Amino acid sequence: MRIFDPHVHMTSRTTADYRAMYDAGVRALVEPAFWMGQPRTGVSSFRDYFDGLVGWERFRASRFGIAHHCAIALNPKEANDPRLTGVLDLLPRYLAKDGVVAVGEVGFDSRTSEEEKAFRHQLELAREFELPVLVHTPHRDKIEGTRHTLRLVEESGIPPERVLVDHLNETTVAMVHASGCAMGFSIYPDTKMDPERMVRILSEWGTDRILVDSAADWGHSDPLTTLYTGRAMLAAGFSEEDVDRVLWRNPVDFYARSGRLFPEGGATAGSTFEGNSLLRGERPEGDDR
Repeated sequence: MRIFDPHVHMTSRTTADYRAMYDAGVRALVEPAFWMGQPRTGVSSFRDYFDGLVGWERFRASRFGIAHHCAIALNPKEANDPRLTGVLDLLPRYLAKDGVVAVGEVGFDSRTSEEEKAFRHQLELAREFELPVLVHTPHRDKIEGTRHTLRLVEESGIPPERVLVDHLNETTVAMVHASGCAMGFSIYPDTKMDPERMVRILSEWGTDRILVDSAADWGHSDPLTTLYTGRAMLAAGFSEEDVDRVLWRNPVDFYARSGRLFPEGGATAGSTFEGNSLLRGERPEGDDR
């Protein structure tokens, strides 16, 4: 089973997670910019964070045979902080970089006017840089929040096939399916979706345009839930081809629209990053496989 996790926050995870993901079949991923768990205090902290996403984290993943890509954005939650609005002016510098395959996460957290302003602005940046968009749907009042999201996407003029609307569930899948956007489902241990619920959705809606991710971060989450979902699909009678479509081909097809996706490129030429070898003398996972 080969796996492309289209939404996972590896900055929050350990090298043991990378090793376990490789052993589970993960060969590529996308890490979207998101909230670090406590308020950032200024634009400069985002500059360092974005540099880490396009540099250090990409190197760290490569040491375990995984191709790391990222999405760059001012996330919805922090769009409400007036100290951070200058991040929007910083984004063009990073959206032009190699390895950045989307604008994201963008969208809504609490559906404030500040969030909508940032969302609209970043949709325009996606149009300018011809990048796909990864959209976060709110955890509260999800149905109306998803409707609001789809209205803004339609107004932006971005083709729906270039928009991935994530964190969906049984109450929102129909409207996103009708919109023509890609449909993202985050599989969590206790919240959002679980593998069995995901299998029921796939049985009803099919495998086209559906992407499954772990959205693993610093909270209670598991970067192997993509694997668990693939196993549940096979146990429910889906074919290996169906599993490959959901866990590999669909995310590859979506992010390939950036023109910067290299899902087979897990290894890098350099053995260190800014003098840091990470593995302290161990052999990188991809070197003998």
